[in-house]
Amino acid sequence: MLINLTACNSKNSSKTTAEKYQCPMHCEGDKTYEEPGNCAVCKMDLQALAINEKKTGEISELSIYNLPSKWTNQNGEEIQLKALKGDVLVMVMIYTSCQTACPRLVADMRGIEKQIPTDKKDKVTLVFVSIDPETDTPQRLKEFAIENQMDSEKWVFLRGSEADTREFSAVLAVNYKKISPMDFSHSNIISVFDQGGELAYQQEGLGINNAKTISKIIELTN
Repeated sequence: MLINLTACNSKNSSKTTAEKYQCPMHCEGDKTYEEPGNCAVCKMDLQALAINEKKTGEISELSIYNLPSKWTNQNGEEIQLKALKGDVLVMVMIYTSCQTACPRLVADMRGIEKQIPTDKKDKVTLVFVSIDPETDTPQRLKEFAIENQMDSEKWVFLRGSEADTREFSAVLAVNYKKISPMDFSHSNIISVFDQGGELAYQQEGLGINNAKTISKIIELTN
């Protein structure tokens, strides 16, 4: 199931086309149309049904909020990913004892956060998911958040079981492998998810130009 979800995301992450359209005022009840156009009653533009569904709180089959995995945040609270629903998510997988790539990923996340316009910051949540749940206890994640001046509600640090972590890394197409008792090799990918939990954009690499990532975040929050 997760492999299918990953495959669909990689092919359709920017695709939002819907097959049916509907008046946003529901002038004709639940009547739908096969093509875009105008409502015959109020003359307003018909909206794609997929957009209407997101507004009513439903999620698509491609949403990460369908995943049953359970996580613990830096405050020791147990949550599911769907608790983050409604915000644009900027997400990266790291481990706190990393001395090489992860500090640079943290810096990239901080750089992204600084470039989000002030009036849109409350619509975005920045999420770190540990690939080393054995070491990264909630207490350690809390310490890490404070050390990096990320101790606010907009910064979320998560740890899960080894199985749930592996499962989620497959969705993000993040590969990681333990190469010593304290070290991992891993992909350097920052992912952006829309308010419904669908993958919208990914940037790969360290210290790269994040203009496209910022543009996507702003687009999603408009």
